[in-house]
Amino acid sequence: MSRVKEFEPDQALDAAMRLFWQRGYEATSMADLVAATGVARASLYATFGSKHDLYLRALDRYVRQRDPVLVERLAGPGSALPAIRSVLDDFVAEATGAGDLGCFVVNAAVERMSADTAVALSVETSWETIEVALTSALLRARGSGELAAGADPRRLARFLMVVLEGLRVVGKGRTGAIRARDAADEAFAALLAWAPPGPAH
Repeated sequence: MSRVKEFEPDQALDAAMRLFWQRGYEATSMADLVAATGVARASLYATFGSKHDLYLRALDRYVRQRDPVLVERLAGPGSALPAIRSVLDDFVAEATGAGDLGCFVVNAAVERMSADTAVALSVETSWETIEVALTSALLRARGSGELAAGADPRRLARFLMVVLEGLRVVGKGRTGAIRARDAADEAFAALLAWAPPGPAH
């Protein structure tokens, strides 16, 4: 008979995810993870593998929790441009909110992407998910006449994805709130520049 684990793996993974999200990979030790999860070192190794394995699992869990919410919002019924405006506004609020930890994906990209191929793959996959969701929304906008026929949804989606991720980086600066708000407004204005003459959006 197999031995029943003495802890809930998902709860331990959530605790590890928050710690890595807050401190980063290098600043988090196995002792820190033991303290945060309440799970013995040997049990952590047996369940999740190395610290690096646990970090990748935590990053994957974050992505799986966050990205589908954004995809669903952009794929929802109704006009696409108001949905994109709402996403921009929410990213500004998230990036500049007091006590917010920022984005785990952005943190991972800054700290690990250049030297860690596994992290780079996870980050690129998340970015691609956002880009595809934006592209689909913009294709819908072009098809419904919200954007002119000459608009390139893929290029506009890449532009918006870079803006969204950039908001998460600069939002924590001393003047980050002002910069993030202005950048989001200008990004949406650039998008509206592709709207054909007609009713206001």
